[in-house]
Amino acid sequence: MQTTLQTARSGARVLQFGKVAVAAALLAGCTTVQTPTKGDPFEGLNRTIFTVNDKIDQYALKPVAQGYVWVTPQPVRDSVTNFFSNIGDVYIAANNLLQLRIADGVSDIMRIVINTLFGVGGLFDVATLAKLPKHDNDLGLTLGHYGVPAGPYLVLPLFGPSTVRDAVGSLGNYYVNPISYVDPPGLSWALYGLNIVNTRANLLGASNLLEGAALDKYSFVRNAYLQRRQYLLSDNRRRPQELPSYDEEAPLPKYDEGETGAAGAPAKPAPASGAAVGTPQGASAPEAASGAETPPLDLKGGPETQVPAGQLVPPTRFNFPSLRLH
Repeated sequence: MQTTLQTARSGARVLQFGKVAVAAALLAGCTTVQTPTKGDPFEGLNRTIFTVNDKIDQYALKPVAQGYVWVTPQPVRDSVTNFFSNIGDVYIAANNLLQLRIADGVSDIMRIVINTLFGVGGLFDVATLAKLPKHDNDLGLTLGHYGVPAGPYLVLPLFGPSTVRDAVGSLGNYYVNPISYVDPPGLSWALYGLNIVNTRANLLGASNLLEGAALDKYSFVRNAYLQRRQYLLSDNRRRPQELPSYDEEAPLPKYDEGETGAAGAPAKPAPASGAAVGTPQGASAPEAASGAETPPLDLKGGPETQVPAGQLVPPTRFNFPSLRLH
């Protein structure tokens, strides 16, 4: 536990170091892009802040997260993740209720109660085992739900990708978060630092994949963030009547016992037209060639199981090996 608190203090030092980097980013923010992308008019400044954030992550936050993973067992990290996830359900529930998503809001409140009481203060995710789903919501999505436009894309110092609407929403999330009211303030900042380090530790694999796959990391992160936010917002606005209906299913074909026709009646075999299939030229045709219908085969034995000599079973048109019966 002492090692975890030391890691939290290291995360707080990262935040202090970030203030200097933020000042450098603002001074270098005069960089402009000749043809900025639509929806990203501040691309020059955003790229500068993104580069500073990336350097802070590369030389400070990522090494701290790697050390945190090295000294902290996986069960402890899982408990830390569950603890902050349980706290996050507080403002998720508040935003679901603000959007009048009553069922989701009540489900979030039940998650908080169950994980707090039976999950030892949220260290264990008992609510998921109880089939209560985890939702994703915040004040930025609530503002978008009521028609507030997203505004230009922004890269916030230390906090990463955002928009004008989401940046305003993050201020509201800060005041709803119970960690903000922990006393003394040093403990509150230590918890925030531990949450940042633990979250970064959970994303180590994803960051390695991003560094190896993305040619332009800035564009990749921007597009991924905007698409995900748009998906979450459209999911919030989706109405039940807009969902595809799977009630009407196409009728399945009927397979009765034996050979049947289209209407379910037994299909009549076609009369032979002169000679049986596979009969050598000049040989006498079987009895079916006289105009009578070919009797069905009796697989239980008996005189009907006699197959005319020279007939090939099965047919050779499917390239199966054939047997000539005598």
